[in-house]
Amino acid sequence: MQKIAVGVLGATGMVGQQYIRLLENHPWFEVAYVAASPQSAGKQYKEALKNGWLVGGELPARVGELVVGDVSDVAAAAKKCAFVFSAFEMPEKDLIRQYENEYAAADMPVFSNASAHRGTDNVPMIIAEINPHHLDIIPEQQKQNGWKKGFIVVKPNCSLQSYLTPIFALMKEGYEVEKLIITTLQAISGAGYPGVASLDVVDNVVPYIDGEEEKTENEPLKILGEAKGGTFVPHRGLAISAHCNRVPVTDGHLACVNVAFGKKKPSREEILSIWQTFRADPQTLDLPFAPKQPIIYRDEPNRPQPRKDRDADKAMAVSVGRLREDSVFDFKFASLSHNTVRGAAGGGILAAELAYKKGYIAH
Repeated sequence: MQKIAVGVLGATGMVGQQYIRLLENHPWFEVAYVAASPQSAGKQYKEALKNGWLVGGELPARVGELVVGDVSDVAAAAKKCAFVFSAFEMPEKDLIRQYENEYAAADMPVFSNASAHRGTDNVPMIIAEINPHHLDIIPEQQKQNGWKKGFIVVKPNCSLQSYLTPIFALMKEGYEVEKLIITTLQAISGAGYPGVASLDVVDNVVPYIDGEEEKTENEPLKILGEAKGGTFVPHRGLAISAHCNRVPVTDGHLACVNVAFGKKKPSREEILSIWQTFRADPQTLDLPFAPKQPIIYRDEPNRPQPRKDRDADKAMAVSVGRLREDSVFDFKFASLSHNTVRGAAGGGILAAELAYKKGYIAH
């Protein structure tokens, strides 16, 4: 089949580069357009990378020759691609929201890594193994905004990917999760480039990441919620308390999770069986970027570890370990995912694959 031309907004940043790396040789999508700030616009992509190629491997030669567009020139993007991945790393959420709305209004679907639209009532926040049905709000989103073919889909905060799928798997089997305490140990790549100053993080742990604890406590409720009347209603009955820490690890967010169940409490053996047999629905499982086994349990007492487990199943699986009873709550465990693949560009690509499979993206 002829590949679908896609664009990457914020293409010179670390997440934008990760999109370009992962999309090389994708069976359905091909990067045909890259856009960045006015300072980079007009240059060849390979010349616009002022900090160089940051994500490993080699810069795809074909993309390196593309001329960078200005992100504000929506008309130029519309001539060259069918939809865009938004990898903006700038702090101005209002400006990001404005750009993403303009692209959607110009008939281009937007799959965003940014947080600007995560709180928007009619914008789905997708983890493909958990809430693929949330994409079905797209026609209502288009109607409410007066958009014809364009729409906006976001992915959640990168640290959520490391623990929410194991929790969802238990809820799916009828176990009510009432309370979670989440302690995240988050890699420095989550701060982008140049990220955290070396003198702040080497031989150190920084027990604060701006906005992360609020996202960790609130975003799961939307993902686990329901669409009603053209808006998302958050899940009720789950309380989350989060501690978020930056640690001197390159890639891979680790979460230490304490879980309290409702009246129905599973045994350790039941939890392990649920995790080991959990699979996404067939429509998601067959997608190119979907992990074949979304949750991988490690029996070793000292796993998962970022360096050893972050690349599991195309770096798209969640690795879980250390499941044991908790003296305060019911159980506790550790879980890990690759923050710039599963938690960023790879998760965005998987959401786009799902939307294409569901017919929301025209070839």
